Amino acid sequence: HVQLVESGGGSVQAGGSLKLSCEASGYVFKRCNMAWYRGGQDKSRELVSSISVDGTTSLADNVKGRFTVSQDDKKKVAYLQMNELTAADTATYICATNRGCTACTDDGVCHMSRGGFWGQGTQVTVS
Repeated sequence: HVQLVESGGGSVQAGGSLKLSCEASGYVFKRCNMAWYRGGQDKSRELVSSISVDGTTSLADNVKGRFTVSQDDKKKVAYLQMNELTAADTATYICATNRGCTACTDDGVCHMSRGGFWGQGTQVTVS
């Protein structure tokens, strides 16, 4: 069972920084796009950033210049560096892959998810 796990959330004062991580322990993603979403208490979900297979990144307009998305070379961990945080950034941050993404262990055991792999989210609170 492949489960994405986010970490790095927490409480921070306005103007502060946090770095979120997303990984599926023991798995490497094969040609998968990674995305970060955030959701508020009203359950709406906003696409914050994404990084494609070829390394192309995109950011929502309201986080450009403050957030950076990256992935380690071995495609085991995705990161979201968040700087100059404001109260408006308060949300649960969730990482996800594209539909049809395949994740494999070093031993070559692979799993494909039609709906993509999703994490449970990590809470970011800015005050």
